[in-house]
Amino acid sequence: MYWYNGNLIQSGTLELAIDDPGLLYGATVFSTLRVYQSLDNPLTSWNGHCDRIRLSLLALGWQQPDWERSRYGAETLTTHFPILRITIFPDGREWITGRFLPIDLTQRQKYGISALLIEPPITPPPGVIERSLPQHKTGNYLAAWLAMNKAKKFEAQEAILVDELGNWLETSTGNLWGWRDGKWWTPPIDGRILPGIMRSQLINWLVSQNQPVGEVAFDANWVKGLSAVAYSNSVVEVVPIHTVITSESQITYDPTHSSLEQLRRLHQSDRRHKA
Repeated sequence: MYWYNGNLIQSGTLELAIDDPGLLYGATVFSTLRVYQSLDNPLTSWNGHCDRIRLSLLALGWQQPDWERSRYGAETLTTHFPILRITIFPDGREWITGRFLPIDLTQRQKYGISALLIEPPITPPPGVIERSLPQHKTGNYLAAWLAMNKAKKFEAQEAILVDELGNWLETSTGNLWGWRDGKWWTPPIDGRILPGIMRSQLINWLVSQNQPVGEVAFDANWVKGLSAVAYSNSVVEVVPIHTVITSESQITYDPTHSSLEQLRRLHQSDRRHKA
């Protein structure tokens, strides 16, 4: 079941023209959101996801969708799925799919995961290390998909993408966080990472609680001083990373560090307040 171009379709396949740029080049913009009770719940951040799509469409010179129709399609699918992916084609067609939460999400949130560091070669080919147009969430997600598949070969649950200098940028599905010097840090929004919706929410929540948040490049030496590492996105919220696998060694972090519990309490408190 999915919504496409104004219609609810009961099928496991989508019919596209053979010259559709979305099929040929991954020419789409999308955002994935978790529905908390309704689209209007602040935690769902429906407007935040739509605004990010709007800005990407404007930047790329693509057509805006029928937003009223898109919302109706999303509301229709919320009765069946807690997670929605809103995809927009260059001509404004909307495609909305749904899925369920990962069955082991609670375990991952509590005990953490391992992540493979996707390290650059000595002479990196263009476009291999970072995602294509990383500041936009486009359908060209090949780099992140390849990174995740490589991580699975090491029995890791995530992959950490880096730049040509080896600075940690983001994971294949979310934004990075690190605890050091008494506060949370995250890589800066500088055109090389996606400005995640959950990232923005967490920063706002921390600031509202008078908790400072820093933005800094996660270089190889700096990350060694971190006490805790996590990643975030709109589906999993916050998941600790207990082990980072590199080509030379494994870096371990405490998945039960008190700072992580603080971050979870802030999120849970906000959820109870706004539910």
